Amino acid sequence: MAMSATTTKHQRRMTRSPYLFVLLFVCLFSHRIWAQSSPPFTARLMNIEAAANTTFNFNTKLKNVAPVSRIFQLSAGLPAGWNANFKIDGMSVTSVNIDSGRTADINIEIVPTLDTKPGKYPIPVTALVGNDSLKLSLEAVIKGTYGVTLTTPTGKLSEDVTEGSTKELQLVIKNTGTIPLDNLELNAQNPSQWQLTFAPTKILHLEAGADTTITATLQVPDKTLAGDYMTNVTVRNSNTNAKADFRITVKTSALTGWLGLVIILIALGAVYFLIRKYGRR
Repeated sequence: MAMSATTTKHQRRMTRSPYLFVLLFVCLFSHRIWAQSSPPFTARLMNIEAAANTTFNFNTKLKNVAPVSRIFQLSAGLPAGWNANFKIDGMSVTSVNIDSGRTADINIEIVPTLDTKPGKYPIPVTALVGNDSLKLSLEAVIKGTYGVTLTTPTGKLSEDVTEGSTKELQLVIKNTGTIPLDNLELNAQNPSQWQLTFAPTKILHLEAGADTTITATLQVPDKTLAGDYMTNVTVRNSNTNAKADFRITVKTSALTGWLGLVIILIALGAVYFLIRKYGRR
């Protein structure tokens, strides 16, 4: 009876062994299939839409699945005039050395030409190593261009102003791009104690090709010395900006001039009186 029980246990173990072997084989085979099905060259975003005068940034990952370290040569197929820049940790590269099983984070910067027409542009990227090449299909969608200018109705960027007075300046903001602009803000850099205010202070929306006029009020403080001063005005939003430098010539008021002349005459009269009075002694 003892021998019969031992034999039965042995038979059960022999019966389970093939199943365990099959299960182990299936696990290993599934892991290999999963590893092979996961592409070694991927991008977080395959398609990016932006203006022609912006840079397209594609964040990609390149994995070395070979059992040895390999050097990958990087290249991109671009339309005429476009530029591509591959960056790793902020440094521009044309190739990358990746150890076995490791992954490199590669930022691909695509810069279109400013006159690129709206449309979809395929960007084939290749990581070449020996006779093997890993390919990644990216796409840049051009939706137009951003642009803005800042000037005056006459184009004149100089004004005369009297110290202690105010001066209104008319500023013309024009959308020179092909995409509407939103939330354009105006700012100024002035000499010390000067003030320049805008009405309105923000342009909420400006269609492509359209322009609008802003009134800027300049306040020059009292006792400002006569001479030329610079006031810098900037209009900007998150996509574009423009700047204009105004030369402001400050002149003294007529009253100040007459007071100065009176003081000079009084001083001359006092000198003449002293000479007449004490000069004979």
